[in-house]
Amino acid sequence: MDLLPSAVLTFLVASVIRFIYEFLFVKTPKNFPPGPRPLPLIGNLHIINLKRPYLTLMELSKTYGSVFSIQMGRKKMVVLSGYETVKNALVNRAEEFGERAHVPILEKLDKGNGLLFSHGENWKTMRRFTITTLRDFGMGKKTIEDRILDECDHLVLRFQAFQGKPFHNSGILNAAIGNIIVSIALGHRLDYEDPVFLKLLRIIEENVRLAGTPMISVYNMYPGLIGLLPGSHKTMLKNLAELNAFLTETFVDYLKDLDVDHKRSYIDAFFAKQKEEENNPDSYFYDKNLLSLMRNLFAAGTETTSSTICWGFLLMIKHPEIQEKVQDEIERVIGTLQPKYSHRSEMPYTNAVLHEIQRFANILPMSLPHETAKDVEFMGYFIPKGTHVVPLLASVLYDETQFAEPHKFNPQHFLDSDGNFLKRDAFMPFSAGWRACAGENLAKMELFLFFTSLLQKFTFQKPPGVQTVDLTPAVGFTTPPIPQEICAIPRF
Repeated sequence: MDLLPSAVLTFLVASVIRFIYEFLFVKTPKNFPPGPRPLPLIGNLHIINLKRPYLTLMELSKTYGSVFSIQMGRKKMVVLSGYETVKNALVNRAEEFGERAHVPILEKLDKGNGLLFSHGENWKTMRRFTITTLRDFGMGKKTIEDRILDECDHLVLRFQAFQGKPFHNSGILNAAIGNIIVSIALGHRLDYEDPVFLKLLRIIEENVRLAGTPMISVYNMYPGLIGLLPGSHKTMLKNLAELNAFLTETFVDYLKDLDVDHKRSYIDAFFAKQKEEENNPDSYFYDKNLLSLMRNLFAAGTETTSSTICWGFLLMIKHPEIQEKVQDEIERVIGTLQPKYSHRSEMPYTNAVLHEIQRFANILPMSLPHETAKDVEFMGYFIPKGTHVVPLLASVLYDETQFAEPHKFNPQHFLDSDGNFLKRDAFMPFSAGWRACAGENLAKMELFLFFTSLLQKFTFQKPPGVQTVDLTPAVGFTTPPIPQEICAIPRF
């Protein structure tokens, strides 16, 4: 009966001794980027806003410069701040800064498989496969644009059903965007009321939210110790098991009748590659990789895009004069026809508004964590191989040297004096370099088609009696808006 408590006590004592040894005897590399002085055991934990750490990092950059360090527990990290510095690392030095950091909770979830959090050759192979499959996705009877437009029709009908009355739109948008991933993955869409589909979306949304909570930050500092306790990390792992069970059941059914000459979906394409390489013992096309890929596609391809559109509607409500200008351009260029992605080149104002929504929303303020693939001499500092690197995308999207009014929502950031669309190199919501979002082109198409389709049919307003629009970002790995009701008033 005393065996377990004794084992736990021994583990705790050993952990404390190891922490003390590392803080006393493990030295900071010479010429390492400067940063606030860490405390024993906790590092800089005491000064970090764990709910919105990017705010603390942006403040620290004012003191320590565009390349600085922080310490979380015993782990030292390097933060890159501002457009020039982030571009220099991720684009100009892409190979050196192109590895994915080994973060305990992410390693626990994906174990180095999939796309978002994989490493080395596995990452290169899965990224190449994903980009090629998405680019060449002419499988079946519809192109990706056709699928998005079909989903726009379903979404318009759902919004119309509220008859202008207040409703929460985040869940509906999540289902609509999720259906694009479902159609790519499985070859067909699911009904918004499908209980299995709703459960899938709920699990993914919860894990994305939990991954950015203070509890997970502490777990990443002390995984061995915190892993023994109940908390968000246990919830995330339980959700993972449920998600894997759903995905396994779904794709196993597909495997039964796979026809490699008639691929219906992303999953079919994966299994075709798996069959092609079945005699290759070093093949990366194994089932656990597919499970991670599917989770990555849903997490990265659903929540970020739907959150951006939610931000868009709130910002249109906050700025009705901008919403009216977008609708005027829609009427002038598209009229009552169904919007097409090709219309975007004729709609500079709408294009500028969409870019400004993404910039202002700042959906992934700290990007996904990077790691140096080798020892790096960078901007006068030495950063050893394997160092956790944070490209602070918030500091790029809000860089005062790149945007005239970075803390205000202003579409003029992306328009020249003649009203033409103005491309900005500092527009990095999808990150940049080797680890830039593989689904960037898909996301851009979704944003334009869903946004224009809905603004063509509806004017968005505050519910009766509501005085202000809350533009406070929620807490999580990403920054969706705080859930709130809106009204979609039919235009005709």
